[in-house]
Amino acid sequence: MIQNIASLDRRRFLRGAGIALALPWLESFSTAVAGAAAQPSDRKRFAAFYLPDGVPMPLADDPSYEDWAWFPHGAGKDFKLTKCLAPLEPLRGETTILSGFSHPSARSVHGHSNADQFLTGANTGPSGEYKNTISLDQLFAEHVGDQTRFSSLVMSTDGGTGTPRGAQTLSFNRSGRAIPAENKPKRIFDMLFVKNDADAARRLALSQSSLDDLLADAKSLRRMLSEHDQETLDEYLQSVRETELKVEKAKRWANIPLPQVNVDHLQLDIGPDDPRNYLQAMFELIYLAFKTDSTRVATYQLGRENGVGASDYLARAVGFNLTHQLTHNTKNPDGWKNFGIYCAFISEEYGRFVQKLKSTPEPDGAGNMLDNTLVMFGSASSAFHLSRNYPLLLSGGKNMGFKHGQYLNYGPQKPQGGAWLGGREPWQIKSNHEDQPLANLYVTMLQRLGVETDAFADSTGTVAEV
Repeated sequence: MIQNIASLDRRRFLRGAGIALALPWLESFSTAVAGAAAQPSDRKRFAAFYLPDGVPMPLADDPSYEDWAWFPHGAGKDFKLTKCLAPLEPLRGETTILSGFSHPSARSVHGHSNADQFLTGANTGPSGEYKNTISLDQLFAEHVGDQTRFSSLVMSTDGGTGTPRGAQTLSFNRSGRAIPAENKPKRIFDMLFVKNDADAARRLALSQSSLDDLLADAKSLRRMLSEHDQETLDEYLQSVRETELKVEKAKRWANIPLPQVNVDHLQLDIGPDDPRNYLQAMFELIYLAFKTDSTRVATYQLGRENGVGASDYLARAVGFNLTHQLTHNTKNPDGWKNFGIYCAFISEEYGRFVQKLKSTPEPDGAGNMLDNTLVMFGSASSAFHLSRNYPLLLSGGKNMGFKHGQYLNYGPQKPQGGAWLGGREPWQIKSNHEDQPLANLYVTMLQRLGVETDAFADSTGTVAEV
């Protein structure tokens, strides 16, 4: 039978001897549709990266200020990167640096308590009752997640969920529950690219049957419960529905071969005790997941706040012992420099990831992958434990309308900072400047990503300058 090449699905396979091998995108297929090669892909991706413990913030009269302050000198398009961000100079035209943003509900809370709400903007508070809300990435995943094998890829160096106000994940579902993060490169690779065993379909069928029974029983039970218990049951049912959706999605993808990728250059059986190679493996896995269209949403929390967990070893990549100690030792000789050297290392690895996206042509579309990928990097604190003036980077997304090559400073002329010498910490001191709500930037990002919304968390508007 002769089949019109233009009618073939985007996912094509070589078949023979009982196996199916996924093909890369071939121009022969795209040019068969008139004008298809000239049309930009409507695919949009989002990745978010989180750095714990803030960044170097020496005061302007400190000798270290010129070289080791994290934020650039200057403003607009006329700015100079310090040594902290110098590895990003080749990507200057692809990146925007932002200052003067924070979440209003966190500004008077100790900086180590706020990773939980970096992507949610929720008022999780300094102590007591804890309730979070949906994170930015998961809201976008609700919009595009049904188009890929995995709705999102949630990663962190420490893995799991952590504790309330001590999150080890950036991602929270519609109910505000933490989504466990993966932290083992081999396991992430296997999930993305290694075929499930032959028994997977049977287990999926059993899961569906079990869920049907659960939902039927729950509907019958609900009529017998108090109002409070009904709320508890509804929360439980939400989890069941989310599982049901995952099972349905897994069934749809069960017989579609996984993409084939070359990872000979990666060390997958590795951990944070080899921090440079570990970070490179984690960044590369996100790149491969995007390149194969396995997902379009990814988060990676580089470390947990307060020096807890294996992530505190990352500074060993540049000759220091524990990462968190660098933030406390800025009062010592070369303290700012040492902290800055670590931040420059992180900038280098972030830049490597962004550059790889830029160097990769967009499959079945125009430009490169970075043009259709919005990448965000930041922290929920700037100076020592200070939950204001978040250090933020945006890269990519030019096909979504993002403008780069600029430093947008919405902060005070003299931001809080300096080494902590005892007494009241910066987060305990009232600010004479009010930051912009970070949620305003998030609304702008969501809109450019194609999500129809005018609000997120405590937003008051948008940020047109990006």
